[in-house]
Amino acid sequence: MSQQNQTVPTQAWVTVFAGMAINLCLGILYAWSIWKSALVDVDKAGQTMEGINAGWVYLNNAQAATPFSLCVIIFALLMIPGGRIQDKISPKFGAILGGLTLAAGCIIAGLMKSYTGIMIGFGILGGIGMGIGYAAPTPAALKWFGPHKRGLIAGIVVGGYGGAALYIGALGSYLIKNYGITGSFVGLGVFFAAVVVIAGSMLKTPPEGYKPPTLSGGNVATANSTITNWEASDVLKTWQFYALVVMFILTTQSGLLIIANANGLLMKTAKGMDFFVANGWILVSFGGLVNALGRVGTGFYSDKIGRLNAYCLNCGISALCLFSLPYIISTQNLLLLFLAVGIAYWQYGGGLALMPSFTSDFFGPKNLGMNYGLVFIGWGLGFFMARLGGTIQDVTGSLNNAFYISGGLLIAGVVLAQMTRRPMHTDEERVGKATA
Repeated sequence: MSQQNQTVPTQAWVTVFAGMAINLCLGILYAWSIWKSALVDVDKAGQTMEGINAGWVYLNNAQAATPFSLCVIIFALLMIPGGRIQDKISPKFGAILGGLTLAAGCIIAGLMKSYTGIMIGFGILGGIGMGIGYAAPTPAALKWFGPHKRGLIAGIVVGGYGGAALYIGALGSYLIKNYGITGSFVGLGVFFAAVVVIAGSMLKTPPEGYKPPTLSGGNVATANSTITNWEASDVLKTWQFYALVVMFILTTQSGLLIIANANGLLMKTAKGMDFFVANGWILVSFGGLVNALGRVGTGFYSDKIGRLNAYCLNCGISALCLFSLPYIISTQNLLLLFLAVGIAYWQYGGGLALMPSFTSDFFGPKNLGMNYGLVFIGWGLGFFMARLGGTIQDVTGSLNNAFYISGGLLIAGVVLAQMTRRPMHTDEERVGKATA
């Protein structure tokens, strides 16, 4: 049967877009620079705020980077049990549990009005909620579709996470301005709880025996995609698994560096331009839009040109932009800033569409929740660049050296990707010998 005569059930698309809605809440991480800007004043670090934010204490850059980095690493670690929950219980249970944990964390962070509260609420509970919740939608959605659409479907689902900054950047800034830091955290927490309960209840995996539509010949293994469903214990024995983890680290670190500092980059480049200085959320929201589009776009063309080519294209161009950022900032060229930061966001978002697709191509879709949870550790380890960037900025007064280091690591990612090909399962090798 040809692909043109096959269609997926309606539930497949319901799962895709419900997953995207859940990720639109979980993606508060990408708007962190809005709260960072409200919390950081190096000259007043340790002093208590007054006015609408009375009770809060000013932080320095390294302190403000810590809850963000903590959230990232816990998020990554909880993807493993989150993936297990998705595979063994249900994506509905995982999504709702994760979303409510994040919502509770936001409310706690707001009500405690302290650095400790942010560490517990945003850093720890936020990371737990994101890890469990994010592990649910993408594997559930990918199981409904064949290999030829994995990139696009993964891109749509995770696009919600990237796109979250598009509205949370503006909404968070509005809430901080009118209701303070506390009001912003509590208000968003309540909103997230309502959305994840509704959207999470719509997630479903295919029934036993379901065969997704595929292209002619798609029911056989190819050089780029397996039809064998690897167990996690076997995945961990391959060097390709560790290559994927490192590739994830390298594609992630640059994006997290930009995301953690987007608001400040605009204010520094736009110095003297009152409108942009007062509305730093614009770059955050722009980045959220490009982050989301990068996931869908990269996923789409990775289905056409291959995951490897898409990965190398994205990393190579983004490296050039990172190398150019010190010059762009020094010349206060806003157009080039939006272009360079936009490409960095696109590359980062694209990586989050490529890596679940790589994992499914290499190790099969059945155990994708657990297997991708293991690969996702690489995303969490990419946090080091955001923390390193904060330290470099405190010591040198700029992020220039961080940009150079980050760009060099992207080039290393291209080299590693060129060396990595999918592993052959023993079952495939056995079949190959039998037919030889």
